[in-house]
Amino acid sequence: MTPGTRVRPAGYALVRPRSGRGSFLLHRRAAVTALCLAVLLAAVCVAYLSLGESFVAPGEVVKVLLGQPSPDDLIVGTLRLPRMTVGLLVGLAFGVAGALIQTVARNPLASPDIIGISQGASAVTVAALTFGVTSCTVLPYLSVLGGMTAAALVYVFAWRGGLHATRFVLIGIGFAIALRSVTTLLMTKGDYLVAQQAQIWMTGSLNGRGWDVATPLSWVLLALLPGVLWAARAQRTVSLDDDTATALGIRLGRVRLGLVALGVILASVATGAAGPVDFVALLAPQIARRMTRTAQIPLLCSALTGAVIVVLGDLLARKLLSPTELPVGVLTAAVGAPYLIWLIMRSRSGGKP
Repeated sequence: MTPGTRVRPAGYALVRPRSGRGSFLLHRRAAVTALCLAVLLAAVCVAYLSLGESFVAPGEVVKVLLGQPSPDDLIVGTLRLPRMTVGLLVGLAFGVAGALIQTVARNPLASPDIIGISQGASAVTVAALTFGVTSCTVLPYLSVLGGMTAAALVYVFAWRGGLHATRFVLIGIGFAIALRSVTTLLMTKGDYLVAQQAQIWMTGSLNGRGWDVATPLSWVLLALLPGVLWAARAQRTVSLDDDTATALGIRLGRVRLGLVALGVILASVATGAAGPVDFVALLAPQIARRMTRTAQIPLLCSALTGAVIVVLGDLLARKLLSPTELPVGVLTAAVGAPYLIWLIMRSRSGGKP
């Protein structure tokens, strides 16, 4: 290597803005994958708005989305668009939450529905329903409170002068089992109608979700965007081993706490909006990482993959057994579980990241 030669990691391109101020490295495959996922998500959204009890031409769907006059404004803009928006936002949140928690735990099996966050949200929600709190305005906030409380307990019990990844996952699994038992107990003690309502919520469904759910959810995600941008940079340091990171002066404990807290908030907010939609947070980061072949889980691709899974899953859940409508959580669990098993069996490292 001659003096002055600049070393650039394989697969990266150097991007210089036209202003000439600064530059950054861009992973080519991740950029192409994100672009393809964005196009796929747009196509899925148009198909979602077109298909239903009555078919709407894609051209009319685009007109409604652009705010132009259309005879199908009621069907697309009023009936289908709010529900699709909730699914889109929930998928984005689950995708990023799963990526952050798997990064900290260094385990592809770690996700909000494995380490007790979804179970905490379920336990508090079912308890509220059992004691007569049925307001759709209050329940999402209680779900968020339950998820964050469960995550805090897991973090506290897993902390032993530091956060060990395996201990964090195992204690999370223990809390998930305990909280699931509490939920089952509450359902057996509650009224039959309440138990049925709780059972529907626990499957994860977008049925009946509208702008009253989408609007606060979008504001929360927008407020968390600066944290996600920080996490995209901070997750590189977490992937280092503890000795190397400590030698470089990185405060691993604080960075891990920040990433976990952000992932927990995102997962809790998404669970509060649509219920525990299983396997999205578990599956989206692994699919994104396999497509991009990057060292860390790409947050943007993971978010887009999560959105595609939820929106496409809800579309299939509406159409497969029409006029009977399935909860989207049933479909994601039915498809996600065997696909995850196939991914782990196919991996030479036995599922390790």
